[in-house]
Formats: sequence, C-alpha cells, structure tokens
Amino acid sequence: MQDLLQNLNEVLYSPYFGVVLSIFMYQVGILISRKIQNPIANPLLIAVILIIAFLKLFDIPMEAFSKGGDLINLFLAPATAALAVPIYKNLQILKANLKPILAGTIVGSFASMAVIFGLCKLFGLDNTLTASLLSKSVTTPIAMGVTEQLGGIVPIGIAAVIFTGITGSIIAPFMVKLFRVEDPVAQGVGIGTCSHAVGTTRAIAMGELQGAMSGIAMGLAGFFTVLWAFLFAAIL
Repeated sequence: MQDLLQNLNEVLYSPYFGVVLSIFMYQVGILISRKIQNPIANPLLIAVILIIAFLKLFDIPMEAFSKGGDLINLFLAPATAALAVPIYKNLQILKANLKPILAGTIVGSFASMAVIFGLCKLFGLDNTLTASLLSKSVTTPIAMGVTEQLGGIVPIGIAAVIFTGITGSIIAPFMVKLFRVEDPVAQGVGIGTCSHAVGTTRAIAMGELQGAMSGIAMGLAGFFTVLWAFLFAAIL
C-alpha cells in the first residue's frame, strides 16, 4: 500500500501529469462545444472549469499541476515567433487591406491599454496591478513579456489574458450583430486585436477571411502593444 501511494505521488508530481490533464480536459471541452454548438460553450473555458473541479475533487495540490504548466511554458517563446506565420500566409490580403488593418491594430491596441489604465486609476488600483492588467488583449507570451517589463505580476496578467480571450470569443458574434459590422475584414481585425488567439478561433468559425484577418491582427496588435508599453511604463 505504501509503495502504491509513493508511485501515485510520483505520478502526480511528474510534469507530464499537468500536461496530460490539460490536453485531456481540452479535448473534452472540444467535444462538449461541438455537441452544444453555443458560443458560451468555449472549449478553453470548459477545460479550465473541469481542471479546477478535478483538482478540488481529488484534493490534488496546485503545485503538482503547475509542474506541467512549467513544461508548457517552454513552448510559449516558439508560439510567439509563430505569430508571423498567419501574417506571411496572408501577405496578399494584408497588402490589399494594409491601411484599415494598421489603423485598426494601432488604435485598438492603444485603446485597450488606455481603457484599462483609466479604469485602474478610477478604482484606485496600485501600479503593480495596473501593470499586470495592461496587456490583457494580446496573446500570452507577449503579455508575459510586457507584464514583466512594466513590473506587474505575471500570473495575474495571464489570468486577465485568458479571461479576455474567452469573453471575446463568446461575445464576438453578438457584438458584430449589435454594431452591424458587415465587412469581414473589419470583423476579423476587431476580434484579433481585442481577444488574441482564443478570439481568432471564433473568427475562423465565422469565416475564412475573418479568421485570416484575426490572425494577422493578433500578431500586429502584439507588436504595437510592446511599443505602447514603453509609453505606459513612463507614466506608471
């Protein structure tokens, strides 16, 4: 019995436990999302809920799961470089729509950071929390770098990024209808700029052009966010 408990403990604290659990729960989330076919049934959101429930149900410490998270973090740097792929693959579309794409991503990335900055000041949050939330609308690898650069708390920044992406993915179709945004280029640029990779998955479901535009906007918005970070670093 003691050997069994020891082996179980080794499995739980193995980096592969967190990785396998994350992949499995995400696959479950995809299956549930396909069955329900509703924007609210986001696979990532479902996976997060299932993982939390699993850890709580079996009283598994967060430290055990985090070892797998550290392993996943190794892939974040290559994922950042991979943002150039959708831009390169859709270079002709980018050239054809260069002005609106640049305008949308430049203004959108600045507006996202400015609104968060204003709200944080309005509600009296300190500079550390403000720095942690500023890069909520870009993909995780870039957000981590920007948060560190601004002196924020990286885990809080990551949580804000995930929340923003899931929320954007859920409400994007409704917002497009509410504001009567009919141009697929505008739809994709708006979604990619505001809700990065998770939102891009929703844009892809809306149409091929929307998905391509969202992928381009996601990469460009990340680039401009890094530039805007220097401005906000000066006023924090």
